[in-house]
Amino acid sequence: MVKDAVRHHHHEHSGEELVSAARHALIDAGEQWTDMRADVFDALVSHDKPASAYDIAESVGALRGKRVAANSVYRILDLFVRTNLARRVESANAYLANSHPGCRHDCIFLICDECGQAIHIDDDSLTGALRDAARKAGFADVRPVVEIRGRCGDCA
Repeated sequence: MVKDAVRHHHHEHSGEELVSAARHALIDAGEQWTDMRADVFDALVSHDKPASAYDIAESVGALRGKRVAANSVYRILDLFVRTNLARRVESANAYLANSHPGCRHDCIFLICDECGQAIHIDDDSLTGALRDAARKAGFADVRPVVEIRGRCGDCA
């Protein structure tokens, strides 16, 4: 599930529209939309919580009727993160499909310690302040990673 902060608006895609937006974003980045990449993206979208490469490899393997190596899935997921098709939840080493692949911004993840649900919110003023602070400290190519852990409304 994805929720917007007031400060950042974009079009959320779902279903076939999301797959189409992801395919176009990947091709626009100069990459190919192969059958394997399509299967990995479909498996990623099918999970309602952050999924590990092993979870996705298992889903793709079941779909294809043969074992799929997690290393192959990791490479595709890394490509998806680089091209903005997926987001990585660092603390869980897991991935979520980005429901707005044409929009680049930093995410703030809210992660439930009970059920594992991850919600991302967008607040460019907060992540912008983090980027500015890092630049003032001499860092370049800054990529803020903000994850807040607690219990979601359903589990609280």
